[in-house]
Order: sequence, then structure tokens, then C-alpha cells
Amino acid sequence: MAKIWANSGDSHLLEPEDLWYQVLPKRLADRTPRTVTEGNEQITYIGDQVMTRTIPSPRRQQWNELFRPPGALKTETRLKDLDEQGVFGEICFPSAGFFTSNVEDPEMAREMSRGWNDWAKADVIDASKGRLFPSAIVSVYDTGDAVAELQRAAGMGFKLIYMPTTPPADRQYNDEVWAPLWDAADEAGIVPAFHIGTGLNPVQFRGAGGAVINYVETALPGIRTLTMLVASGVLDQHPDLNVLVAEGGGSWIPAMADRMTEAYRQHSLFVRPTLSKLPKEIVYRQVYTSFQHDESAIPTVMHLGYENMLWGSDYPHVEGTFPETQKVLHELFDDVPEATRRLITIDAFNRLLGVDFEPPAGD
Repeated sequence: MAKIWANSGDSHLLEPEDLWYQVLPKRLADRTPRTVTEGNEQITYIGDQVMTRTIPSPRRQQWNELFRPPGALKTETRLKDLDEQGVFGEICFPSAGFFTSNVEDPEMAREMSRGWNDWAKADVIDASKGRLFPSAIVSVYDTGDAVAELQRAAGMGFKLIYMPTTPPADRQYNDEVWAPLWDAADEAGIVPAFHIGTGLNPVQFRGAGGAVINYVETALPGIRTLTMLVASGVLDQHPDLNVLVAEGGGSWIPAMADRMTEAYRQHSLFVRPTLSKLPKEIVYRQVYTSFQHDESAIPTVMHLGYENMLWGSDYPHVEGTFPETQKVLHELFDDVPEATRRLITIDAFNRLLGVDFEPPAGD
């Protein structure tokens, strides 16, 4: 069976467990987020926040094997994993670095972001010879800090910045407080990339069906984020600024765009600001999304005209496709026209990042 090569619009880096102790002064490092295992509980402490995940004993070895494949911690080994799996280029989000959005201490958020970006530049961008694209981290607690770090990251070669789908309650994405950041991202050609399930106070349900319910819940703030960026005029005012919502699928995009357009048209008496184009046109022009297993994503591209859909492996997370990426890609794309397959697996990635990655010929 011929290998299907793809670029991944959603993958992750696993940071060294002592990263913050390496890059931060001790007075800050001692207060950084930490994760410990107690019995069957994986517990993360972030200031006064406590986040727990239960891992049943019989599955712990399986969890460790799935969550830490061979290339999870070393870029050189990761590239061998990717070659074997048929993945060429990757957009790489943090893992522990996501916690910078939860620390609620502006100084800590600024310094953790800078430290993570310095590590990712040296250990990922430079070591991958241009195949891996980490999303730089910026503070969500101080716009000035965020702008300064975005500009520094752009000079280091980053093409994206990571942002949480749930920002601090007093700094929602339709608030003018973010205007300097959107201006800076537009000027630098940097993509704001929002990863689902990130930010403060994630909803957690217990009881029957909790694991599935919570997984669905992680995607909902992504829809809210895009609605805010479109309806508030952010994307209309920056027509060259593209944004990405990663790992939340994309087949919901046409329905969301239709509903926004209906509201804009039918409730025009109350709509502020006035947009130069209908919400659906803005969404289809500037909003990118990614999926890994969703069968509904492909007909969305084929029949509904939404072409900013990226496939992603989610490597090395357990929700992802490793080590069966080729099996997943063949199940998704074997009966799909070549133009559609290429658009999702290669071209949308290239268009978003402004690169020209041609997959290797043959196996």
C-alpha cells in the first residue's frame, strides 16, 4: 500500500520535565506548575488551581507507552517517527507550556513564555532543519508583554503564536485590550493559533459519560473564540491575518458561519460594528481549522466550499493517530479525489504558513 504523505496542522512537543528550572530564576521556578502522580491520580498544581486526571492501574503502562512514543522528547528521533508515519511538516503546540495561560501571574507568564520560546528555537526549530513549526507562547495577562514577545519570536523564526481558547474573564477576545496584539501579528505575518481545551477554568463533568462529555466540551470555546474575532471586526480590520483553531475539527465551520451571517442580516438593527463582508465570507477567507479522525471533515471541503481545513496527527498525544497514522490516512482518503486529499493534507498547511512543502516522492 502506497504511503500517503501529509503535513500535520496539529502536533505537540513534550518539554523536558525540568524545563522551568533550567530557564527561570529559582524564585520563579519554584512556583511554576508541576504534575505529580499519586496512586491512580495524575495531579497538576497551578498556583491555587488543582487539576486531576484518573488513570486506572491496568492502563497505566499503556498510557505511558502511548503518551511518550520514541520521538516525544528528542527532535532527531521525532523526525524518524514522522518519516515512518508519513508526516513531513508539523505545526507543534506546547504540552506543559499550555499552563502559561493558567498561572494568573503576569511576571510568571512573561518569563515562562520567553523561556519556552528560547528552548523551542534551539531544540526544535534549529534541530528540525525547517520541518517543525512550534507555536511561540505569549502572555495572555499583559498585552504589552504579549506584543514584545510576539515581535521577538518573529525575529527568531516562529510563524505562529499559541493562544488559549478560554482567555482570562476580563480579557475576552472581542475586547479592545487585544488590539495591539492583532496589529502586531498582522504586521509580522504571525498566525494566532488557538488550541482547544486551553485556558482558565475548563468545564469538567463527572459521572456517566464524563470522558466523552468533557472531550466534546473542549471544542466549544474554540467556536466562541472565532465568533468573537469575526463579529467584533478583528479579522475584517486585518484581512491578511489568518487564524487557526486546532484539534477541534472543522465540519462545524459552515454551520457556525451560516448562523453568524443570519444574525448579522436579521438582527442588523443591533449589530455593531458594521463589517465590509458578510461573516461567512470572512470565516471562509481567514479561519483555518484542523482535525485528525473526523469523517465529516472531508465532505465539508468537497461539498460546502470550506477549503481552510488541515489534517493533524496530534502526535504524540493519546487522541492522535500515532502509531497508526497511515491506517488513519488511508481510511480517510483512499476514496477521496486527489485534489481534495492534497488540499487537506498538503496545500492548506502550506498556504497558512507561507511555505512550499512538497511531500517526498514514493515511500
